[in-house]
Amino acid sequence: MNLFTDKKKRKTFIIVTSIVLALAILIAACAIYLNDYYRADMDAIDAFLPQDAEWEKRADGTLAFGDEGATTGFIFYPGGKVEYTAYIPLMHELSERGIFCVIVEMPFNLAVFDVNAADGIQKKYPMIEDWYIGGHSLGGAMAASYLSDHKREFEGLVLLAAYSSEDLSDSELDVLSIFGSNDRVMDRQKYKKNKSNLPSDFVEVVIDGGNHAYFGMYGRQDGDGKATVSNEEQIKLTADAIADFVHCADK
Repeated sequence: MNLFTDKKKRKTFIIVTSIVLALAILIAACAIYLNDYYRADMDAIDAFLPQDAEWEKRADGTLAFGDEGATTGFIFYPGGKVEYTAYIPLMHELSERGIFCVIVEMPFNLAVFDVNAADGIQKKYPMIEDWYIGGHSLGGAMAASYLSDHKREFEGLVLLAAYSSEDLSDSELDVLSIFGSNDRVMDRQKYKKNKSNLPSDFVEVVIDGGNHAYFGMYGRQDGDGKATVSNEEQIKLTADAIADFVHCADK
């Protein structure tokens, strides 16, 4: 009886120990994955921005750029595993073109963990008449997902190296899709397949020589193509395309 009891205890101990060890390994792996992200290149950002560049970090963690009295606002979801401050240059350029911008910070730098991050932002800026939402890569996909349930609250969608897996084809939304010709991160097959989810009159802009990472400033991204335009130039070309798109759509 004692021998049987001892064997049963040892078996239980081994099972419990195995489960605890497996959970510890899983937690450690998750921690490593979530802490391995692309950090904003603040030296490059500081060199890019003029000395009088301004933005405000709000109590909710968002970064706001530009005049709250502007007619057009833009909510931006950062790319997957990219520090949200990497997009400060793009938001600054857009604010210089008359668009009020808000970047939301995502949990663990992954928009999939807070698809509804845009909730309540528009109410904080009642002077702004027309709102757009968008994002880079995974952030763009999650912005499209959010928009699918809030179509009446926005004028349109801006996708940077991203596609919508949600069907927006029957909506009256204005949609702009921008990607670099040398992008090797975005899945081109999925991009082409999901074009049918966008309104038939969506606008596509291809930045000649641009890549996946250069919509922000966070260095080179694994697997990306080599850009033949500078990071600064791709950001300015992107800002020009977005500004032309929203200003024309608002007329």
